[in-house]
Amino acid sequence: MAKLLQSLTFIDGNTVHSPKDYIYTGSEILPKSDNYPGNIDEIIDCTGLFASRGWVDLRCVSGEPGEEHKESLESLGELLKAGGFTKAVLMPNTHPAIQDKNDIQFLRSKTKNWITDLVINAAATKDCKGDDFTDILDIHQEGVDIFGDGLNPISNPDRLMKVLQYLQKFNGTLFDQSYEPLLALFGQMHEGVVSTRIGMKGIPNLAEEVAVQKNIEILKYAGGKIHFQTISTKGAVESIRKAKNAGLKVSADVSIYQLIFSDEDLLSFDTNFKVMPPFRGKEDREALIEGLKDGTIDAIVSNHQPQDFDAKHMEFDLAHSGMLGLQTFLPSLVKLSKELGWPLLISKITEGPLRILGEKNEKIHQLTVFDPSETWVYDKKSNLSHSTNHPWFGEILQGKVKFVINSDRLVKVNS
Repeated sequence: MAKLLQSLTFIDGNTVHSPKDYIYTGSEILPKSDNYPGNIDEIIDCTGLFASRGWVDLRCVSGEPGEEHKESLESLGELLKAGGFTKAVLMPNTHPAIQDKNDIQFLRSKTKNWITDLVINAAATKDCKGDDFTDILDIHQEGVDIFGDGLNPISNPDRLMKVLQYLQKFNGTLFDQSYEPLLALFGQMHEGVVSTRIGMKGIPNLAEEVAVQKNIEILKYAGGKIHFQTISTKGAVESIRKAKNAGLKVSADVSIYQLIFSDEDLLSFDTNFKVMPPFRGKEDREALIEGLKDGTIDAIVSNHQPQDFDAKHMEFDLAHSGMLGLQTFLPSLVKLSKELGWPLLISKITEGPLRILGEKNEKIHQLTVFDPSETWVYDKKSNLSHSTNHPWFGEILQGKVKFVINSDRLVKVNS
C-alpha cells in the first residue's frame, strides 16, 4: 500500500531540500530510490508543497471535561489534525483537573482515534491550586511523565521543590509557566509606555523574571528537570541561557503569538489580545528571537486557549485571558518565516519538542505536509473550534496544511 509523494520539498533542522520524490511505505517515509522493491498504489502530486517530520505542540487546552462549549475533545482533535500536529501535550486545566488515573483513562479512551498522539500533562497539585499534591507516583503508573499546573504557576517554593524531588523517581519533567502571582496581581497587560498611555494596570517583566530565577535556584538545590513554558521577557531568556550553560536540566518554549504581536496591539482594546503572559515590548521580542536562534528556547507552542463569546466580550479588565492557536499556527509560521527561515522554525516544532519529551527521532514515521502559499478565509465556515477568540477571525490567511501521516495512517485535511 505504498504511496509516492511526488516533487515534495522536505525541510529539516538545517536545510530546505530541493523537491524530490518520497515513498510512504505504510509505516515510514523514505527518499525514493530506483530499486524500491514494493508496488506504488497511489501517486500524490506534491508540487509546491513543503513537508517535515510531524509537528509537535507542547501546550494546548481542552474545554472537556467541564467546559465543552469552549472546546470539546472531538473539536480539539480536529483542530490538531488541521493544524498539522502529530503529537500534542494537553494541559491539566479542565473541570475537574486532570489529576487521577480515571481522568487519564477517560482522556485516552476519548482520543484513541485521533491522528494526533496525545501526551498528558497531569496536575502536580490538586485542582492546579498549588496546595495539596496529587498522587504523582500513582498517575505515573498510567504512563504519565509530565506534571505541572498548566495555566497556573507553582509559585510556592516548597511545593515546587517537592514536585521536582518526586519526579526524579521516574525521570519525569516539571512543566511550569513561571511567574509570581502577587507581582502580576490585577495586571491586564505588559507594564510599559503603552499601559501608562491607556491607563491600564500593567504586569511587569519582574513578575516572570523573579519566578524563573527562583525556580532555577530551587532546581540547583533539588535536582530534576524543569521546562519553562511560554516565556516572554528578556530577563527570563538570559536566566535560562545561563542555567543551560551551567549544565542544569532546563528547557523552554514560547507561544507563537508572542512572536507576532506586541503590547502596542492593545491600543485597540480588543480583548482577543488579552493573554497570559501578556504581549511584551520590542526589546523582549528581540530577546526571544535571539533565544530561538541560539538554542536557549527549544520549542514554539500554540498555547491554544479557547474562550467563549461571553468570556471575551466584556470590559477588558473582566475579560478572560487566552487566544486560539491551532488553525492559525501555520499562517503564523508563514509570517515568521520571512524573518527566521523555515529550517529554524521547523526545528522548534519537531526536534526541539521531541527532545523535551525524551523521544528519539531517527526514522520518519510522522510527516506534516503543507502549502505555505495557499490562502483561505478564517471565518465561521472554516473555523473548527467552538470558540472564536483570535484577532485574525474574519481575515484572509496564508498557509494551509494538506495532509498528515502518523505511522500507518495518512489523512488529507483542509481540502
